[in-house]
Amino acid sequence: MPDKQREVRPGPDPRSVRTQDGQVLRVPTGWVLVPPGDAALTRRLKAAGPTWTVKDKRGRRSFSQGLWTDGAAVQPIRDALTVERADPAHARKLDAGRRRREVAQVQYEGDFQAAILSFLAFHPSYALLARVVSNAITEHAAGVGSGTVARTKRIPIEQRAEAATIAWLRHQTTEYDDMDIPRVKGMRREVRAQLARRSRRLLDQYRQGKPVAPEDCPLSRAVTF
Repeated sequence: MPDKQREVRPGPDPRSVRTQDGQVLRVPTGWVLVPPGDAALTRRLKAAGPTWTVKDKRGRRSFSQGLWTDGAAVQPIRDALTVERADPAHARKLDAGRRRREVAQVQYEGDFQAAILSFLAFHPSYALLARVVSNAITEHAAGVGSGTVARTKRIPIEQRAEAATIAWLRHQTTEYDDMDIPRVKGMRREVRAQLARRSRRLLDQYRQGKPVAPEDCPLSRAVTF
């Protein structure tokens, strides 16, 4: 078992893990749990030999609990990383990478907001409102680490923008956050679908350029401009 890379869950005691199919395994003698937080160390440990990555699932999200691996391999790799990180060239490389990511993030946010504006497709008389709404959704959804649909790469950006807009409207213009939804399979999905239809009807008013009294419209109340 120790010669196999695994993704596991916490076990019933500190030196045990549970496989994805529920089997409980004992952690091999001499192995240590390396805490999460150092991506470079984690990558090198995985490349150096068998490791067991511990992830604890809470709801729909998974949280890393660390990495079990042979304790003899950890310190030499840590020492090598310390030497590399002390080299000024390493700092320059990090700075260059950070600048590239910042440029890429700005570009993505611009593209994402443009996709939202395209989905909103408001009548020209509501152009300012469309801009304010798209700004709010982009700020909420497109940030690195936001965990929203805007950050996924599994679907086109147009679909991401639509999903993020509907989700934002659900939280900002409906009573969804205060609803007491029964814990019945499929009920929350059905409620979301109903609210999505309501949100789309709301958007249609602005797409068609219909007069809307700001004080009576949940979308206008959700933003300040």
